Amino acid sequence: MVDTLIDFMIGPFRSISQFYFEHQLIFNSIVLGVVLINIFSKKKQSTN
Repeated sequence: MVDTLIDFMIGPFRSISQFYFEHQLIFNSIVLGVVLINIFSKKKQSTN
């Protein structure tokens, strides 16, 4: 059922979502790393 909804919502971009789902651990790790770097760098700047 979820597969059908995804096909309906994104249509021809299904191949992009399939690539994302296959490599989501890598992409999510990158996003989480960038967020953590931003959080820690802002804390350092505000304390200086």
